[in-house]
Amino acid sequence: MKGRLRIACFLSTSGHSGVDRAMQHLIPALAGRGYRVDLLHVRRHGPYLKDPPPGVRVVDLGTRSTYPSLLPLIRYLRRERPAVLLADKDRVNRTALLGRRLSGARPRLVLSSGTTISIDLAHRGAFERWLQRNSMGRLYRFADQVIVTSRGVADDMAAYTGLARGLIRVVPSPVVPDPLFHTTPPRPAHPWFQAGQPPVILGVGELAMRKDFPTLIRAFARVRAERPCRLVILGEGGQRAELQALAAGLGVGEDLALPGYQSNPYAFMAHAALFAFTSLWEGLGFVLIEALAMGTPVVSVDCPSGPREILQDGEYGPLVAVADDLALSRAIRETLDHPLPGGRLREAARPYGVEASTSAYLQAFGLPELCP
Repeated sequence: MKGRLRIACFLSTSGHSGVDRAMQHLIPALAGRGYRVDLLHVRRHGPYLKDPPPGVRVVDLGTRSTYPSLLPLIRYLRRERPAVLLADKDRVNRTALLGRRLSGARPRLVLSSGTTISIDLAHRGAFERWLQRNSMGRLYRFADQVIVTSRGVADDMAAYTGLARGLIRVVPSPVVPDPLFHTTPPRPAHPWFQAGQPPVILGVGELAMRKDFPTLIRAFARVRAERPCRLVILGEGGQRAELQALAAGLGVGEDLALPGYQSNPYAFMAHAALFAFTSLWEGLGFVLIEALAMGTPVVSVDCPSGPREILQDGEYGPLVAVADDLALSRAIRETLDHPLPGGRLREAARPYGVEASTSAYLQAFGLPELCP
C-alpha cells in the first residue's frame, strides 16, 4: 500500500505567491485525510512549510533550479513510487513529464497552471512564448490530468495552446481555512481601522503593473472628493513611489496608506468597509475570495480570469471594465451605500474553503477520501 498512499508535490515557487498559499493549505489537508505527502523541495524556492505536520515530509532535491532537479526527481520516483505526482508551472511541469518517462515509475501525473496563459505570455519574450505555448499544446497531453483554477483559464489554455479542453479540469483552489468562515479577527493595530474612523477601502497585492493600483487610486480620489474615506493597499513592490506620487498629485496623499506586505491580511479585510480588486489579469484572484470569506463587500474589475466566476456574474459584487476608474468609483460609492450582508458574501467563498478544495483535488488525483 506504500505507493497508493503517497502523494508527491513537485513545486518551485517564489515563496509568497498564490501557489505558495494554496499548497501551504493543501499539503497539510491531504495529510489530514490519511495520505503521506512529500514536498519535493528545490533549494531557494518555495513553498515553505513551517513545522510540517505528521504525514508530511520535505524532500530536498539538492538543487537550486528546476531543470537540474531532473536526476534527483528520477531517483525519487524510482525509490518511492508515489501514487500521484502533482507539479505546477510550465518549467516544473516539463521536468515532471520527462522525469516520469525516464524513471519507469507510473504515478498519476497531474499538471497545474494558475494563470490566464495567453495574457501572461503576451508580456514575455518571443522564445518564452513559443516554448510555453508549444509545451502546453504538445506535451501536456501526456499527463493524466491538467488542472486549472477557473473556467476562464481552462478555456483560454485550450484556445491558445490547442490542448484538448476535455483534458483540462477546473479545481477550486484551497484559499480559505475553514475556521475563518466562523470567526472575526480582531482589529489590526493600524489606527485607521479603529472604531469611529472614516470607512477604509482596501486593496491587497504586489505593488506591480499587473495589479493596476493606479486605477484604484484614481477611483478612490473621485470617491474621496465626495465623502470622508481612506485607502489602504497591502503589499510590496516596485511601484510604491509611483503610487505615492500619484495619490499626492490627486490630492489624496494623506488618505493613502501602504503598510507593506502582511502575512495575515484577514484582520484588515474583516474590518475594511469595502475591498477593491483591480488586476489587469489573474488566474483566479485569491484576495477577492479571502475578502468575501470575511464577509466584506467587494467591487471588482471583470478581468480574465476568475472574478466573474467568483462573484457569479455580479451577484456577490459589481463587476466593471478593466482600468475604468470612473466606473470603479461609481461601484465603490454604490457598494458603500448598499452593502450586501456578510453572511451572503461568505457563501460565495465556500467552494474555496480548504476542505472542499481538498476533496476536489482528491477527485482530480483519482484517489479516495481516506480516514486519518
